[in-house]
Amino acid sequence: MSRLVDGKLALVTGAGSGIGRQVCRVLARDGAIVVATGRNIKTVQETVATLEGAEHIALNMNVNDRNSVETAFKDVVKQFSKPPTIIVNSAGIHRRNLLIEVDDNAFDDVINTNLKGTFLVMQTAVKMMLEGNASTNSSIINISSIVARGRSIGLSTYSASKAGMIAMTKTASLEFGQFGIRVNAVLPGFIDTPMTADISDEVREMLIKQIPLQRLGKPEDVAEVILFLASDKSSYVNGASIEVSGGL
Repeated sequence: MSRLVDGKLALVTGAGSGIGRQVCRVLARDGAIVVATGRNIKTVQETVATLEGAEHIALNMNVNDRNSVETAFKDVVKQFSKPPTIIVNSAGIHRRNLLIEVDDNAFDDVINTNLKGTFLVMQTAVKMMLEGNASTNSSIINISSIVARGRSIGLSTYSASKAGMIAMTKTASLEFGQFGIRVNAVLPGFIDTPMTADISDEVREMLIKQIPLQRLGKPEDVAEVILFLASDKSSYVNGASIEVSGGL
């Protein structure tokens, strides 16, 4: 069976749990060498320990700190003698609060991780690709959210950060297409991950009733779409925002 991303070098942020961890597994299964990154090096190392193949590495990276991002990318190029050409921006946090109650720190945390973090990783990655003459057939996938459509009470800042990611994805696709770099966004719906673990059973049941497919998503539901976007199978998909929400 041919593997979709055989021999490609992939960097995944937020790789310590949830969708990020599953993305690492799916990319490794289909032949990629995976650089798993996150703020908690222990959980990222746990992810790497579950991957098929031996060349994968775990790196500490704080996406909202330029120095941390640039250092991590330099380490990757030093180790593999080439930049990663698949980038998956999965690092994300949310703070649930009514807009009137959101304080400055919570606002800054969410925007800095979700939106600025995506910006810093994209900018650094593309600079490295261009410097290394490695931009042809490269793919950047940004994980936004169905709530970017603005339909969730208590997630004003999170929704804004994820909507910003869609706009930035679209603009980046216009700017980077000429170099052979595709940029797309995936909008997961309600996925069974640590981020949604705090939802009460009552709310969970109510949500499932609203989803046409009558179930929560699994991380692999999202990861398989990301694999497609990372591969040459999607070579003419650029600037798209793909919902993976069960039809919500």
